[in-house]
Amino acid sequence: MAISSSLDPIIAIATAPGRGGIGIVRISGTGLRPWAEALCGQALTDRHAHFLRFVDVQGEVMDEGLALFFPGPHSYTGEDVLELQGHGGPAVLQRVLQDCLARGQALGLRLAQPGEYTQRAFLNDRLDLAQAEAVADLIEASSLAAARSAMASLSGAFSAEIQALSARIVELRTLVEATLDFPEEEIDFLEKYQAAERLQGVLDHLQQVLRTARSGLVLREGLHVVLAGQPNVGKSSLLNALAGDEVAIVTPIAGTTRDRVVQAIHIEGVPLHVVDTAGLRDTDDPVERLGIARTWAEIARAQVIVHLQDARQPGDALDAAIVARLPAGTPVLDVFNKVDLLDEAAREAATQRLGGADVLMVSARSGEGLDALRRRLLQIAGWTPGSESPWLARARHVRALEMAQGHLVQAAGHAAQSDQVLDLFAEELRLAHEALGEITGEFSSDDLLGRIFSSFCIGK
Repeated sequence: MAISSSLDPIIAIATAPGRGGIGIVRISGTGLRPWAEALCGQALTDRHAHFLRFVDVQGEVMDEGLALFFPGPHSYTGEDVLELQGHGGPAVLQRVLQDCLARGQALGLRLAQPGEYTQRAFLNDRLDLAQAEAVADLIEASSLAAARSAMASLSGAFSAEIQALSARIVELRTLVEATLDFPEEEIDFLEKYQAAERLQGVLDHLQQVLRTARSGLVLREGLHVVLAGQPNVGKSSLLNALAGDEVAIVTPIAGTTRDRVVQAIHIEGVPLHVVDTAGLRDTDDPVERLGIARTWAEIARAQVIVHLQDARQPGDALDAAIVARLPAGTPVLDVFNKVDLLDEAAREAATQRLGGADVLMVSARSGEGLDALRRRLLQIAGWTPGSESPWLARARHVRALEMAQGHLVQAAGHAAQSDQVLDLFAEELRLAHEALGEITGEFSSDDLLGRIFSSFCIGK
């Protein structure tokens, strides 16, 4: 979807599809008051609820409910907004919608595209781009922690950090540009204005924001965790234990799991997408071989791999072969299951042999060690249990922050050279500033905006 430049008034059903107690038809446009009052058959006081009957062009009553008029620019979109709140039956809402479209033909009233209300709020400076994205994140939040963080983003917490970083970069850019106009002072610039120290302060601040953004990205999108290991080491049992439900079939027969089983769970409000996979071994069974091929495909996509092993026989040749094939750069947790089947002496011996206190020894059957496993997964995700929820972030936000960081590092490199080249220093600062501006929409292409708003639901 390309970003819309049309100023036509728009209309949509703003409530979710299906039956409900209340349904809302929302209309937004410029100069709507005369048409809205004619539609409602009475004068409308700003931001007051008016109880009335919704009557069609033939004079037949379609429904009864509330009409609210929000004059621009003090509305969600920054334009005049009329909301008709009636009963939530699909047939009733469609009838009201179609009647409004018929009556609004002279105005050019049309159906809204997905996300077009929020798009207009952005274009009319009611929200910046990060806040606009937070609207969708708040709607889609799957946990209380995610909802709180989305609300923090919508309230401007993330945007305020970006604006503070941008202001510090602009201050440095101003000093550099002024110095470039007076070449005789160029040599003394860095020392005179403590530019290197200021730049390091910006880098430190950006690093802090980037850490929080990565944590917010995990809170929004979750962590892709793959359970891998030999057959019959308890992968399905571990998935059931983490999920608190019997989501995977468990039998004593090796190779029971032939295809992946995905279950979403939450730990401290952080969503984890845990994937149970087929056991890894050599086999002539064509169905099992297909399942094993899919297991390796899941492992290649994993953000975290839990290599599950039998605590009674750890480190055998097949486990070593599995480790050798795991992708480099992906965090791997070595977890030893069935510790409940070991007596105290065997448990102590296994712990010492495997590396001491840092070994994750668990029992999917009894639940022993599962809290430690959950803590370790959160640690890998960069999440601190019990900490204040950060604002939410998206992958594009993290990429933009990483780009800005790269340009600032390049600028610091120019500052450290004996033959300081201020025009290159200034260019890296400019690029860093533009990278940050992509987050809030200060520097954004129409194509990017179209992709963002097209992911919204209709009516928002």
